[in-house]
Amino acid sequence: MRYEGPIYRPPSEADSLLVQATVGCPHNRCTFCMVYKGTRFKVRPLQDIKADLDEARLALGDAVVTLFFPAGNTIAMPTPSLAEICRYSRQLFPRLERITVYGSSQFICQKGPQQLALLAAAGLSRLHVGVESGDENILLRVKKGATPAMHIRAGRLLREAGIETSAYIILGLGGEELTDTHATSSAQVINEMQPDFLRLRTLVPKINTPLLNDVLTGRFRMLGPHGIIRETITLLAGLHTPVQVVSDHYTNYLNVSGRIPEDKQAMLTTLHQALKRAESDFRPFFIGVQ
Repeated sequence: MRYEGPIYRPPSEADSLLVQATVGCPHNRCTFCMVYKGTRFKVRPLQDIKADLDEARLALGDAVVTLFFPAGNTIAMPTPSLAEICRYSRQLFPRLERITVYGSSQFICQKGPQQLALLAAAGLSRLHVGVESGDENILLRVKKGATPAMHIRAGRLLREAGIETSAYIILGLGGEELTDTHATSSAQVINEMQPDFLRLRTLVPKINTPLLNDVLTGRFRMLGPHGIIRETITLLAGLHTPVQVVSDHYTNYLNVSGRIPEDKQAMLTTLHQALKRAESDFRPFFIGVQ
């Protein structure tokens, strides 16, 4: 197996086979992200990807059940090539249940319904989509390259193609100034996207990023633990679309997981109870290095 550049995968792909299909991220301008800086986006040659899949087949046999194709935005790969490696993987691994990639909304929208339908037919079954925020001003400020309307359209396109959506919101991304609009607008976008999963992450400023510089110079005032919890309460209170909420990440102050709407009140109760704890009880502030 050959890998180039940083390789990241979501916690939910911890047991998945990782075969690199792309290198870097074609957008690579988000102010909060340090992962792919200095790495030029490219698609690996198909023969190299297939060779790695063949090697995995020899080593693991029928044991592969889930497969994740890194790196940062593999949905940007040309559709015929991505479809080919999906079909090839299905042939190699008869027990394969899921093929997943990262994909930003702008690149999902560029695919359009026909190409997404082709990818679904080839076996692509889930996309991890960094929504980050539903507020247009916040998205502009962090240079996400997508708008709320793009996020909503991407969710609709994936749903119509039959591809699961795992959407991410970064708690605290609006700072103290925009916490309310971040929470309420994010809830509105998630309601309209109708993803299968909503995964919560808490903002941790990373080294060598513009956002960290803004934090250190006082231009961006981060929320503390209680602020993040209040923002989460507002976000969850505004959700009404059926969705599985997951907070499976080391950045979070609290793990609140459950199904909307069934578990909504229980999650809100847990969050309100957490506000009774001193902020010193929660993890300390830290600067991310990965």
